[in-house]
Amino acid sequence: MAGGSAAKKLIQIDIVSDTVCPWCFVGKKNLDKALEASRDLYDFEVRWHPFQLNPNAPKEGVDKKRYYEEKFGSGMSGRMESRMSEIFRGHGLEYNLSGLTGNTLDSHRLIYFAGLQGHEKQHELVGELFLGYFTQEKYIGDREFLLESARKIGVEGAAEFLEDPNNGLNEVNEELKKYTKNINGVPHFLINNGNQELSGGQPPEVFFRAFEAATK
Repeated sequence: MAGGSAAKKLIQIDIVSDTVCPWCFVGKKNLDKALEASRDLYDFEVRWHPFQLNPNAPKEGVDKKRYYEEKFGSGMSGRMESRMSEIFRGHGLEYNLSGLTGNTLDSHRLIYFAGLQGHEKQHELVGELFLGYFTQEKYIGDREFLLESARKIGVEGAAEFLEDPNNGLNEVNEELKKYTKNINGVPHFLINNGNQELSGGQPPEVFFRAFEAATK
């Protein structure tokens, strides 16, 4: 994401997120609009960090719709689904609650691994995982889905990396400790090492203001 222009100021954005958090996807879509509209002014380096909304979620997965109904109640779950469907349509996407949800650890290991190959590649991979999970009934814990997403983005060596469950585990756990101890929810955005902080699926104009404030 960083360019070579000496005239531009560099903005580093650290994003704390979970791959089963719909607001994290919305936040990314809005951030992408802000990044695209601000490229003449700034260079950007975007880095993603793990959060687990439900660290005890089963690895084998459970029915997504039923999980939300049991967690929030059918009335609240239905209202949340309607609200997210409306927001996703605003981005030209169809929000889909079909399929499974479950443990996100392997997705965070893969995101960490992609980051070793470049921040842009990591950013694109996160978007691909969100897209599959929220709009295409893909299960975030399915190894083939993770590898398919990695292949689309050009992440090399993903299959070998994920094969060993210990690869990336320490690094993900360290990041969980570092980035989640002072926050209550995601997405959470740290701009220029916390010079500016934002939470939630903020609209692009809020990012514009944060970029300006962070570079004064």
